Amino acid sequence: MKAARLEEGKLEIRDLPSPVPGEEEALIRISAAGVCHSDLHIVRGDWEGVPQSGVVGHEAIGVVEALGPGAERYVSVGDRVILGLGGTGGGYWCGACEYCMRGEPRHCAQTKGIMGTFAEQFCVWAKSLVKLPESVRDQEAPLACGGLTAYGAVKKLFKHQIQPGRPVAIVGAAGGLGHYAVQIASAFGYKVIGVDIGAERLKFVESLGAHMAVSAEDAAEVVQRELGGVDASIVFSARMAGFDLGLELLRRGGLFVAVGLPATSEGNLQLNPFQFFLKDPTLIYSAVGNVQDMRELVDMAATGRVKSHIGRSGSLSELHTIFDELESGSYVGRAVITDLGR
Repeated sequence: MKAARLEEGKLEIRDLPSPVPGEEEALIRISAAGVCHSDLHIVRGDWEGVPQSGVVGHEAIGVVEALGPGAERYVSVGDRVILGLGGTGGGYWCGACEYCMRGEPRHCAQTKGIMGTFAEQFCVWAKSLVKLPESVRDQEAPLACGGLTAYGAVKKLFKHQIQPGRPVAIVGAAGGLGHYAVQIASAFGYKVIGVDIGAERLKFVESLGAHMAVSAEDAAEVVQRELGGVDASIVFSARMAGFDLGLELLRRGGLFVAVGLPATSEGNLQLNPFQFFLKDPTLIYSAVGNVQDMRELVDMAATGRVKSHIGRSGSLSELHTIFDELESGSYVGRAVITDLGR
């Protein structure tokens, strides 16, 4: 089978043996794989401590080809499934520890991630798979991480008593994750203020159903003048400037949800203690979601309430170019590899 590998910082397409499913694993024939910004960070070596070697890719849709022992309890050969769960916690979790029991399996001491979906075939823990209806097309593969991450972040609003109808800022609203969050938050009844850069991207944000689309350079003035600040900011930007803006947009006592993960070279999030005291925000980080969140998101996609905007698609051999285009912001929304065999 063909698969992408990162070898000493260089991306290569290799011919590798087909994997064999182990205990409770399913072998998936991948029909589409999403290209996530975190894949780009890994390939570029942006995150200190993350090795630049091994397989890459962590969001995909495919068909179950074979089952390992015990996997038949969860899926059957021929099932069409989505896999990934954001990569960091979708490979295994114990199901019994305090974190698993409260729906946060990525913190489980036994958790394993998913990595390697830029390949024709992939073995995955069957319990993490979610079956798909025919109405969810293959190009919705980015729901596996981008969509799920956005869904998990928006659900944090409920957890922190931010009620539907209240103003919520999405920073990086036209991006691969942000465009999902605009749709999801709007579907849940929030007044969405989409923040991004450039007229084309702002027009795209408006088309997604945002109450207001405003440029990053004008956002602080416009939001404070017209709304007196927002109840919550969800920041998908991979730049520290986006984090700073998200904090600036908040009204007193607001909720700040960090989702983007900037390169290490961007530095640290800094807070002025006196401003922190005056604004009294709640600061949290939101990473991916769990298998139940994925089921709920699939239901939203199946009924048309959430849709992936695909700005680029191509074959596995084009992955280098697609990464370059993602880095330069050449397309809006997500990229999908739709031909893993070449």
